[in-house]
Amino acid sequence: MEAKDKVVIVTGGASGIGRSLARRYAAEGARAVVVADLHLEQAQAVAQEIGGLAVRCDVSKEADIQALVATTRERYGRVDAYLSNAGILGRKGGLELDDPLWEAMWHIHGMAHVWAARAVVPEMVERGEGFFLVTASAAGLLTIVESAPYAVTKHAAVAFAEWLRIAYGRRGVQVACLCPQAVQTAMVTGDGSSAGHDGILPPEQVADDVLQAMQDGRFLVLPHPEVAQYFRNKGQDYERWLGGMQKMYARHTQPLS
Repeated sequence: MEAKDKVVIVTGGASGIGRSLARRYAAEGARAVVVADLHLEQAQAVAQEIGGLAVRCDVSKEADIQALVATTRERYGRVDAYLSNAGILGRKGGLELDDPLWEAMWHIHGMAHVWAARAVVPEMVERGEGFFLVTASAAGLLTIVESAPYAVTKHAAVAFAEWLRIAYGRRGVQVACLCPQAVQTAMVTGDGSSAGHDGILPPEQVADDVLQAMQDGRFLVLPHPEVAQYFRNKGQDYERWLGGMQKMYARHTQPLS
């Protein structure tokens, strides 16, 4: 599927990977790019730059996603591609973290993709063509030792993307799952996170990789190619992989009291 002449929604589009995706799809000739974000003023700046439309959207609320899709259809008639990209990092930790952070991540990293698919996939199936991107993380294929809720909910994002591809991939809906390690965004603090093990990539490169995956029809988008080998290692010797991650946990976190 090509981006040219397509109507594209990008959530989390005001900054980071989302902003780069919006710019890249606009440069590729998309008919319209809808920049959706919780921060409307920043979204408006991106939309003005690329000639798109800014919409305030809190993806942790299904009603906001429904309104975003409805606004796009009213303005442009259809949704060809939905890039479900919004995400949060939150506090680091594990068992000591309280429920509100877990709940926020369940909604933003999990249910937001479900709600978006519920809103746009039937239209894509009826038309026989569409593109749906789930921005997960290498943490969803592997883990991230510093944050239990991030690791767990990104696993959920990967699992939903897999299911969506299995269920609708032969019905015209191209599903891709983006799993980078560290990307140079506001979520990367430069504090030596384990996610930066193989370098921190510019978001523009990640956007290029997503567009290429869309054109190639690939499911898994790995801007850090090393992740593929780590994933193979995990599957080939789970016990050894767990031992290695325990060592990484000891390097990057405070021991449990």
